[in-house]
Amino acid sequence: MSEIGKGETGRDLRRAARAGLGGVTVGRACGFVQANLFLIPERFVGGFEAFCRANPAACPLLAIGKAGEVSLPTLGADIDVRTDLFSYLVHEPSGARKTSEVAAWWRDDLTPVAIGCWFGAEASLSAAGVRMRHVELGLQGPLFRTTRPARPAGGFFGPLVVSMRPFANSDIDKVIEITSRLPRSHGAPLHRGDPRALGIADIDQPDWGEPLRPTSVETALFWGCGLTALAALQAARLPFFITHAPGAMLVTDLREEMPS
Repeated sequence: MSEIGKGETGRDLRRAARAGLGGVTVGRACGFVQANLFLIPERFVGGFEAFCRANPAACPLLAIGKAGEVSLPTLGADIDVRTDLFSYLVHEPSGARKTSEVAAWWRDDLTPVAIGCWFGAEASLSAAGVRMRHVELGLQGPLFRTTRPARPAGGFFGPLVVSMRPFANSDIDKVIEITSRLPRSHGAPLHRGDPRALGIADIDQPDWGEPLRPTSVETALFWGCGLTALAALQAARLPFFITHAPGAMLVTDLREEMPS
């Protein structure tokens, strides 16, 4: 585990974001639950919640805020969803633009929705002595649209999106056992090995993130990813919404389970 993440808290990272610092949250604030953040118009929240609940492995719901309110008190006492991420994407019909804060785009009908992120599993794996090359390299890792559909619900639909991380063959059983106990961070992997079984034609061409090919002594593990929710929002052609930028998650005050 990167030394930079040791001793940090979720509040530390949120304050750093408010001060204008950027970057990604992989390997940071070890042991604190991280979240995909979606700020969507209130009229779509009910359907979006139904979609997330229909796809809990990819979209584990952590919290749903109130329309127009910038706090998520069940995730942290001082959270401001407009400023507390290192970077955001503002999605409009013309495309998505990256920005360090979204106060200028805030609307009274926007509702915060937080979905669990795999980064929350990193501290548990590190405590168990599992090597994570993506953390050593400071990478988010690759994420792929699959040919498997997510379960449609609430008027939302789209492909299942997965994240991939390679682990030493000797650690695979340990990784599966540990992550199976972390449902807020997507739980156990959905697939191991050949990416073609998921319809991924080229493991070196991720849809998001960076390529990270397994070595000859590693196996690729694939987890459901919160970007499944992003794909559903895009498929529904919402005229406006805001999300975290890839790898720049909302770091909460919740503590992730550690292995006993």
